Amino acid sequence: MKHRVGIIMNGVTGRMGTNQHLIRSIVAIREQGGVQLANGDTIWPDPILVGRNAEKLQALANAHNIERWSTNLEECLANPDDEVYFDAQTTVRRAESIKKAIAAGKHIYCEKPTATGLEESLELAKLAKDAGVKNGVVQDKLFLPGLLKLKRLIDSGFFGKILSIRMEFGYWVFEGDWQEAQRPSWNYRKEDGGGMIVDMFAHWRYVLDNLFGEVKAVSCLATTHIPKRVDEQGNEYECTADDAAYATFELEGGIIAQVNSSWAVRVNRDDLLTVQVDGTEGSAVAGLRDCKVQHRVNTPKPVWNPDIENPFNFTEQWSEVPNNQVFENAFKIQWEYFLKHLVADEPFPWDLLEGAKGTQLSDLGIQSAAERRWIEVPDLTI
Repeated sequence: MKHRVGIIMNGVTGRMGTNQHLIRSIVAIREQGGVQLANGDTIWPDPILVGRNAEKLQALANAHNIERWSTNLEECLANPDDEVYFDAQTTVRRAESIKKAIAAGKHIYCEKPTATGLEESLELAKLAKDAGVKNGVVQDKLFLPGLLKLKRLIDSGFFGKILSIRMEFGYWVFEGDWQEAQRPSWNYRKEDGGGMIVDMFAHWRYVLDNLFGEVKAVSCLATTHIPKRVDEQGNEYECTADDAAYATFELEGGIIAQVNSSWAVRVNRDDLLTVQVDGTEGSAVAGLRDCKVQHRVNTPKPVWNPDIENPFNFTEQWSEVPNNQVFENAFKIQWEYFLKHLVADEPFPWDLLEGAKGTQLSDLGIQSAAERRWIEVPDLTI
């Protein structure tokens, strides 16, 4: 049996919406013949592309053999044949559209942050729960090959007792004058929902919670290293949002996570994101795709001596974790999980309440930076 799932896809003309959610997820799923269920049935996603620019929508639909597109969200929400609403708009537009979709009885799948503040994120989770609609939030980094390998190590007991985590994220985003910026200008305007903390702490929350233990407290320093940038029209503007955040998180079990996030750093590491985990029995460093380890029996014994040349090549003393499986696109994997959740009621724990936890950590990170102090992270319920 073929189960058609009509999906209202709002905001897919943006970079992430086009590349990760449409092309590499929904289009890829259609090209493989749908999502296969254990009983032999197939789920067939049938998207309608929604946005504000008719020309962009039509071109995108034509390029990827999508039959339907629209600039009228209300009309789409009124169609009972499309039961899912997906949102990849900018953060400041997301919550209002999700509320309309919930009121129309649609199941919800959306990007994060789910809203610009905790109160509204919790409101979305409660509205979805009260309406009885299924809901999910994109938490893509959990499905990256490097972090899946890291999870494999954790589950095997490789680390012994985990002591600490060090995460380095970021790269140099050009200012937009002599080199075109790699990120949109709204990312650097607080009034438009921009900022490193708002953008990335939602990621760090689900990575830390799901891999290592719930975040219990945060201490954060935020700053705007680059005060002025040049926008897409060539106009200089003031950067009102933070472009870097330096945080320490205390996790359950006493694990300490130090996380540096910056759009004003030049990369001298294996990847744009690296996660080092140190435990009593071994350590690992994971990137987006790769992961390398060093066990206690292979750990070198350096002695501090600045008067001689370093006798160790430390980078050669680590071993690669093999793939041992085929890794698909992280966004596509989670889309398939969500579609199975809709049709076959398979588990999907990454709901709007989990999304609200990310917004909570962003809010507390901003508060910690403003007040220059540690802040406890309370449990969330609805």
